[in-house]
Amino acid sequence: MTQTPQNTKKLFIKTYGCQMNVYDSDRMADALAPHGYQPVSDIATADLVLLNTCHIREKASEKVFSELGRLKELQAERRAGGQDLLIGVAGCVAQAEGEEIARRAPVVDMVFGPQAYHRLPDMVAKAAGSRHLHPALRTPVIDTDFPEEDKFDYLPAPQKEVVIKRGLTAFLTVQEGCDKFCSFCVVPYTRGAEVSRPVQQVLAEARGLVAGGVREITLLGQNVNAYHGLDEAGNPVGLGQLAYLLAEIEGLARLRYTTSHPRDMDDGLIAAHRDLDILMPYLHLPVQSGSDTILKAMNRRHTRDDYMRVIDKIRSARSDMALSGDFIVGFPGETDKDFEDTLRIIADVGYASAYSFKYSTRPGTPGANLDGQIEEAVKNERLYRLQALVDAQTTAFHTSCVGKTLPVLIEREGRMAGQVGGRSPYLQAVHFEGSTDLIGQILPLEIIGTSTNSLVGKLTQAGLNNSDISHDTTRKSVSVDESRVA
Repeated sequence: MTQTPQNTKKLFIKTYGCQMNVYDSDRMADALAPHGYQPVSDIATADLVLLNTCHIREKASEKVFSELGRLKELQAERRAGGQDLLIGVAGCVAQAEGEEIARRAPVVDMVFGPQAYHRLPDMVAKAAGSRHLHPALRTPVIDTDFPEEDKFDYLPAPQKEVVIKRGLTAFLTVQEGCDKFCSFCVVPYTRGAEVSRPVQQVLAEARGLVAGGVREITLLGQNVNAYHGLDEAGNPVGLGQLAYLLAEIEGLARLRYTTSHPRDMDDGLIAAHRDLDILMPYLHLPVQSGSDTILKAMNRRHTRDDYMRVIDKIRSARSDMALSGDFIVGFPGETDKDFEDTLRIIADVGYASAYSFKYSTRPGTPGANLDGQIEEAVKNERLYRLQALVDAQTTAFHTSCVGKTLPVLIEREGRMAGQVGGRSPYLQAVHFEGSTDLIGQILPLEIIGTSTNSLVGKLTQAGLNNSDISHDTTRKSVSVDESRVA
């Protein structure tokens, strides 16, 4: 299927959902690049469109079918002009509903799950090869099996120029799948059991990203702090140990990870937060509910007190840690008291940010069959109250940063002329007056104000005199205020 440069084809990938899907979309593009496919931003010009889907949100599959309806029209237009358009559906919706997609949307040429995208070039070749057949004789290529081989062993590394084009920050999947089986979640059924990538494979990919100019890496996993990849001697390595190894990569300035489970927040990982300046003081640690009754119904296998003990240990190890969380309101059986317990844990923790959702059933999950489904009006009212509390905490957190000096990774031009912007250690957007020559550096900015969704900074004299902030692997060089900020 290898094509000559003059036969370069155009690839458009629409990505739904989480950061892991963003990473997967990049790797799909990497897999197709040696075969002549180059990404484009205009779907109307594409020769191949891939929808990389997510099954977490409500009505996920219906959104996919709606998009396929629009693509059917585009495909018809292309064919009327003597061209063609291949269409593929990837990701978790494809994994869960592959046969249904093929039945309801004959416009689709390929349906494949998140564990099969290393076989994408072969699928594209097969789908393109059947285009000469009468529509009644064509069948989509479906690949939703969980393969025995490790897809990462077969994926080509992204070319250096591609890494450079993607920017200063990058995602790196280190763990996939989940063994927790929360009763509201489809991930164990669409992504499979927990699997961790070997240590050397992770380090090699990280080095390649840094060689391409990446300064900040976010490690990804459905349950990332359950990471247990094997080292060269065959010994399991936890996420905390992996962080120490990544911190040795010259040129890597920042390290993050998401998403975590409270039960896997072990002492080794907490110690890494204590010791490593490279590990950012911002942790996404979902609790979902503050009620032990609801946590049990969710099969979270931890209590409110278990979660709070983990929070205390984290803040004892690193006092400037900021936290974000996930919350589901209206889970079956949730009483007014259960909901008040959730508001109470939010007040007790003090989150810098949070993601909150109304419960919606997912076919095939235990939660879909539970009694006590909550009326939509009640869910709406509870979500409004919860989000108001979280928004107030986020505003207070941003305000608490005013007057402090934070190291900011300068990533891009600002929206206003003469501005540039980047991210604080706490993932806050920060913009300030400065030259684009500063992009790529980590500079100390005095935070002088806040706007709706960002901070306003001012380059300090130290920043004017210093082209970059040194990031040692130990905490001794931390320039962030050590007082509690969340």
